[in-house]
Amino acid sequence: MNRRLLIGTCLSTVGLGSPAFAQATPADPSTTSTPAPATPPATAERAAVPQTPPPNQPAEIVVTAQKRSERLQEVPVAVTVVSGNALAVAPRPSLETATQLVPSLNFLKSGTTLNQTIFLRGVGTASFSIAGEPSVSTVVDGVVYARSGEAFSDLIDIDQMEVLRGPQGTLFGKNASAGVINITTKQPTTQLGGLIEGSYFTRDEVRVRGVLNVPLGQDLLSRWTAFYGTYDGNIRNLATGTHVNGYRHYGARGQITYEPSDRLKIALIGDYHHNNDDCCAEIIATPPLNANGNPTTSIISAALPTPRGDDTRQISQNLVTSTKETSWGLSGQADIGVGTNTLTSITAYRKWNNTEIRDGDFLPEAYVGFNQLHDFGPQKSNTFTEEVRLTSPAKQFLSYVLGGYYSRAKSERIFTRDDVVCTAVAGATGLIPCGSANANPSTFPNGTADFGSTFTNLAAFGQATLNFSPRFRFAGGLRYSHDKLAVFHSRVSPLTGPGIQPNFDQGVYDQYLALVASGVSPSVAVNSAVAASNGIPWRTSTTHDNLSGKAALQYDFSRRVMGYVSYTRGYKGPAYNVFYNLTATGTNVIAPETSDSYEAGLKNTLFGGTLVFNIDAFYAKYHNFQANNPDVVAGVVVTRFTNAGEVSTRGVEADLYWRPLDGLTISGGAAYTDAHVDQFFVAPGAPASAVITAGTPLSYAPKWKGSLSADYKIRNSGPLIYYLGASGNAQTKQLSVFAPSPVQRELGLIKGYSIFNLYAGISDRLDRYRLTFQVRNLFNTHYVAAIQPGGPAGSYRYQIPRDADRYYGVSLRASF
Repeated sequence: MNRRLLIGTCLSTVGLGSPAFAQATPADPSTTSTPAPATPPATAERAAVPQTPPPNQPAEIVVTAQKRSERLQEVPVAVTVVSGNALAVAPRPSLETATQLVPSLNFLKSGTTLNQTIFLRGVGTASFSIAGEPSVSTVVDGVVYARSGEAFSDLIDIDQMEVLRGPQGTLFGKNASAGVINITTKQPTTQLGGLIEGSYFTRDEVRVRGVLNVPLGQDLLSRWTAFYGTYDGNIRNLATGTHVNGYRHYGARGQITYEPSDRLKIALIGDYHHNNDDCCAEIIATPPLNANGNPTTSIISAALPTPRGDDTRQISQNLVTSTKETSWGLSGQADIGVGTNTLTSITAYRKWNNTEIRDGDFLPEAYVGFNQLHDFGPQKSNTFTEEVRLTSPAKQFLSYVLGGYYSRAKSERIFTRDDVVCTAVAGATGLIPCGSANANPSTFPNGTADFGSTFTNLAAFGQATLNFSPRFRFAGGLRYSHDKLAVFHSRVSPLTGPGIQPNFDQGVYDQYLALVASGVSPSVAVNSAVAASNGIPWRTSTTHDNLSGKAALQYDFSRRVMGYVSYTRGYKGPAYNVFYNLTATGTNVIAPETSDSYEAGLKNTLFGGTLVFNIDAFYAKYHNFQANNPDVVAGVVVTRFTNAGEVSTRGVEADLYWRPLDGLTISGGAAYTDAHVDQFFVAPGAPASAVITAGTPLSYAPKWKGSLSADYKIRNSGPLIYYLGASGNAQTKQLSVFAPSPVQRELGLIKGYSIFNLYAGISDRLDRYRLTFQVRNLFNTHYVAAIQPGGPAGSYRYQIPRDADRYYGVSLRASF
């Protein structure tokens, strides 16, 4: 599988992951497929859209990767464009699904959306800390989502998704050090219309969505969307007799646009969703293992389902690991013509509440020597953002975007850990449940921590393009950022036990500092200081100023071929490792992460415009890389969020979209990525053995990953249209456990895999009604989404995604 083009993409009834094209026939009759302009019609500089092209020639792809509407082939940035239609018909329209369409995009699946992470080119931030930011920014209709977990809800009524690879902080901000996922939703139109669609997939997965486009007046337009989905799950819980890893989601979105003239446009958007997921339970996929990774005999095996690696589909847990999430947001965008320029203001407020419920012992009950550990962690978050920018026309000697940005993101979490612990009565042997006759009375250690963070960011930015000639251009920009991060933490533990730290607050911290100053070692002081607990939260803060930017040269070798080279300075702000298990030794500030990124690319439009083929090569080095390092605290595997050292990533990427003949679309891409450690820093207080050796691959960075799809639309003189398609995606092995131990890394290695999908559909001549049948993972290829150590008696825990098994579905859509 290595060193060859790998195939795949997520299937779609129209376009199979292909980008949105101006003037292409939309799958949704209630809207157009052209992305909404970033500015009013009179002042927006739009790409030249060709007149009606030949049947097999696509029109231009339009993106907003540089805060203005431009042709993809003119933008000096590596961008993959995914159509909203491809996301809409996927079994789960989400960023997790999008990783199957974009070769450089990878995903860490976890028990809750709080801890899930997106990686681009092998770089991402996986952390349990409430005071760390993502490396890949998600932007929806111009609004930046401050936390990565907010981005993992259903993506409904999407026009297109642009995946911008590499640091994008100049225009998109500090939490874009690895890239940006720029999402635009479908806009209201002047035509009354709508659709309703229902889908059913095996194992009782049902999805329904409805869209209504309503003109409210000549200048006032509206669009309304609602959705509902439910799924039983793909894992059997023997302890409860039910399936888990399912979901129940519902939500709505509305937009009203007022455009009284070509000099003014105002858009108001509101959205709401509620998720109730019994996801994602971690299966115990290996037998008990010793430090060398060899199977051992343990009495706990009798309480666990038979481990079968990535074929395991059973758990036995008395607490259903789940996530309950509610989110809503309001935003307003105004575009005002100012002379030949456009002044844009985007104001947004978002609320995100997430509750994690987790079985941390992975057992059906507590046993002697195997304690029960249950976690309950609600988190409340809110974000206010304001962006103002001035955009000049594009087709002039000097074009520019100038702006300012303000963000305040506040989060608080109250996390409780409850244990059940018991010992055996004299002479009792074997696997003994707590509460049984052979067990002494149980104790119930517990601890509750209240902790939070407030990120405040103020920035000024600008980017300009100098058009030296019709063929030669220079683009450059700078961003100045001022960051302030404030955190607090207070933990109360009336009775300590396995996995439960003693009290921590300001009194404990002050006493710790006093003891260390008097000559007591930190390892002793951290335990002795507990007696000084005063119930006052520990607080600290930090500030940081940064200047970063980019420079790029572009040259049009011909009307159809553009080449570019660029340098970008990336930046991600300071952080703290604030989580439930925090102690005085972990209160140090985590320094900002910076990067130097170099990229060269060719954007080609070939064969008379029927083939778009873009290729780029990149190299980036990250300094003070912020990463999680596995560690053991009070007998429980946790992670420390630290400045792990220096890492680098390099590779080659390609995207293609081809219409070789009328009705046939072929699209896909491939990526080679070599992301690894250059120099590793040991975590504060950790032994020298905790160093990860140079050359170790970064997690979730397969060397090779690729996608390819084919979609054929058959139209004849009859009353029906037929649709046929095939798609697949594949990747080589990737590291899931980023740890110093080579044994753990080997056991945490996700094997390479490929999956293949088929679909067939039929519609009436006007595409008012469409029926689609599909099968995913045709060859029933089993694979793993994530692997972690820390299971009972040294076993390993696997995450098994929905697409790791073959399943079928049918969808019916009616539109008017």
